[in-house]
Amino acid sequence: MSDTKERNTPGGHDHHHGHAHHHEQVQTENGKQNGMILTIRANSGLSGDILLAGLLRITETGEAETNRLLSAILPELTGTVHLTKRLVNHISGWFAEVRLPHQHEHRKLLDITTLIAASGMDDTAKHFATSTFILLAKAEAAVHGKKPEDIHFHEVGALDSILDICMSCELFTHLSPTRFVVSPLPLADGSVTCAHGIIPVPAPAVLELLEGIPVRPFSGEGETVTPTAVALLRSLGATFGPWPAMRVEKQALVYGSRVFENAPNGAIFACGSGYDY
Repeated sequence: MSDTKERNTPGGHDHHHGHAHHHEQVQTENGKQNGMILTIRANSGLSGDILLAGLLRITETGEAETNRLLSAILPELTGTVHLTKRLVNHISGWFAEVRLPHQHEHRKLLDITTLIAASGMDDTAKHFATSTFILLAKAEAAVHGKKPEDIHFHEVGALDSILDICMSCELFTHLSPTRFVVSPLPLADGSVTCAHGIIPVPAPAVLELLEGIPVRPFSGEGETVTPTAVALLRSLGATFGPWPAMRVEKQALVYGSRVFENAPNGAIFACGSGYDY
């Protein structure tokens, strides 16, 4: 799977979705524990497959459970995802290896939301996934001067993006962090090839989604943040800023398909208990 496969996104901040089972606030000897925090530090970017790999690792989801969740989304997704180790610049990290059956179906928003509603996903995960695709449709509609319901998803409607979005939402729901904090997103100049030809980056739909989100410069060139990733961050209620005050209990260095020359690749995922001192 490529970090450059998705090409649609929407604007609109929705940071008020409820989580399934939030962790209660607990008083400890060292301060006030504020439940579980998940943070993502995006070194060189963020994509749907990076989010998928990071959440698989942080939730310690094994192959049998991964296949059960994939089957609940769509039976043909069973056995398509394998979390593997990968070396980049001699540093070992995690990577989601995805092998999908060939399917080049173009879907409208209603097709995808109907698919999600009919799936065996957790209800909260269904809500997150539906919100993500609505954001993508709104962004693409704004770019092309159409109504969201009339947008035909090309790459985003493909099986791999349905997998990335639905599985990420399912894993996030299982983790159910009280806070979700992401670093400012790294952006570079350059161009990318998509269904609409060669376009500058950030792609127009990414620009729609980035309104109100902190960004920072990145020394590489090309697409660093995909529409699917930004839409997921918005629908999952991410806030943006530095490392939160937390006790790191689980961590993972995660890679995407793309490798930037002379730049750190991938993203760091960490979760643990948060504290007020």
